[in-house]
Amino acid sequence: METEFEFTLPKGYLDTSGQLHRNGRMRLATAGDEMRAQRDPRVMSNPAYLTIVLLSEVITEIEGVNIIAPATIEKLFTADLAFLQDMYQRINDIEPPTIHFVCPDCGKEHDIPLNFTNEG
Repeated sequence: METEFEFTLPKGYLDTSGQLHRNGRMRLATAGDEMRAQRDPRVMSNPAYLTIVLLSEVITEIEGVNIIAPATIEKLFTADLAFLQDMYQRINDIEPPTIHFVCPDCGKEHDIPLNFTNEG
């Protein structure tokens, strides 16, 4: 079973020296990752911060970056954050949200997955 997955960020992480880092690795999340993230004081005061803390737990590498901390994830471009959120959901088999749709022509019902990224 594969537990780590390579990625290439669409824009890249720009460090303080101006160097761009695009390649990295993400591992599968554990129950412990999710529990630690939910107990993090930053998440308790701002639930939207959960994504930042979780990603800092499961991203094992961004080329040339020594420590992947929440502060690192905060500095990502929004396109890269969205990409990593989508990847997290995909590799951890989290069911994407769907919308129930009834075809106006034939009346057939469908559940269509919502994709919040620009991928097809």
